[in-house]
Amino acid sequence: MAQINGTAEVVIIGGGVIGLSIARALALRGVRDVLLIERGSLGGESSWAAAGMLAPQAEANRAHEFFELTCRSRDLYPAFAESLFSETGIDVELDQAGTLYLAFTDEDTIELDRRYQWQSAAGLPIAKLTAAEVLEREPCISMNVRGALEFPLDTQVENRKLLSALIAANERLGVRLQTETEVTGLTLANDRATAVRTTNGTVSTNSVVIAAGAWSSALTADKTLPDLRIKPVRGQMLCFQPEAPLSRHIVYSPRGYLVPRRDGRTLAGSTTEYAGFDKQVTAAGRQSILAAAGEISERILSLPLKDSWAGLRPRAGDTLPVLGPCAEIGGLYYATGHYRNGILLAPITAQLIADAILDDAFPSELEIFSPDRFRMVSATA
Repeated sequence: MAQINGTAEVVIIGGGVIGLSIARALALRGVRDVLLIERGSLGGESSWAAAGMLAPQAEANRAHEFFELTCRSRDLYPAFAESLFSETGIDVELDQAGTLYLAFTDEDTIELDRRYQWQSAAGLPIAKLTAAEVLEREPCISMNVRGALEFPLDTQVENRKLLSALIAANERLGVRLQTETEVTGLTLANDRATAVRTTNGTVSTNSVVIAAGAWSSALTADKTLPDLRIKPVRGQMLCFQPEAPLSRHIVYSPRGYLVPRRDGRTLAGSTTEYAGFDKQVTAAGRQSILAAAGEISERILSLPLKDSWAGLRPRAGDTLPVLGPCAEIGGLYYATGHYRNGILLAPITAQLIADAILDDAFPSELEIFSPDRFRMVSATA
């Protein structure tokens, strides 16, 4: 790779969906010199491995600031997808068929009732379905189903096409995309981030955004940084190729999910494993996914397995994303720790970080996500 010694107005560390979305947002708002640095290939880690679900209601067990943030981001997706299509001609396949959350046990039914009560009381779009109504909508679902919740606004996007669109948009906007380059450290002076050191040179800058996903905690500075305690959490996925589409909706249970793609594939996931940076697909992982998928639809077990893969989700110590400026270090911003919601949170994260950098604005109600909640630690500690 070419050396990148020099300067940049903003340096973004990490080339997944979060970093690419932030770079695009800054360029659209007139920042002329944005440099994005990626240790491998663009979008080659958890963003590529995701299922692309945009399903905050299906995954929420209570009202919380995080739930509000995910809903806000989901609701930005139609305009986000339309803008990317206008800029690049790439359809990210935003599918708005909705999500079914299924019950198969007594415990599942109790949980469905509880979720229905608090979400309907909050005025959220939600419907409770009988078993017969579920099977009418999706005949592939097991006859053992006891009922479901329907979330019409919980959708999905084809995450790999989303990545292609974001890369093309950034190239069109003149963002410098530096791949196969590892960041070796940050330089701080007078309590400000002033440079990024890499295996291909050093770049002086006014603003640094850490969006390095599962690798964010590996970054060091010549003084101190917040101790995010971000760990990689492996998620394995299986991909089936039925002769005809298996379902229209995303179908979700407390133990797994099936995601239909527009090209006919069905994705089944997933696992939650603390295996370090090991991205192997394992026999145990496959069996776990097949058990959950088979509970949802016995038909999945007879389909040919087309592909399998694994990704590393970035989970912070308290499971919440890390968003916003660092109060202790001027010019340093965080956009990481999105865990299972990187695709979902990309539009709102890009908006928030661009506002923080350009307008010195970050909503006080989102302080729960601030990097300042973590203690500062010395690089030599």
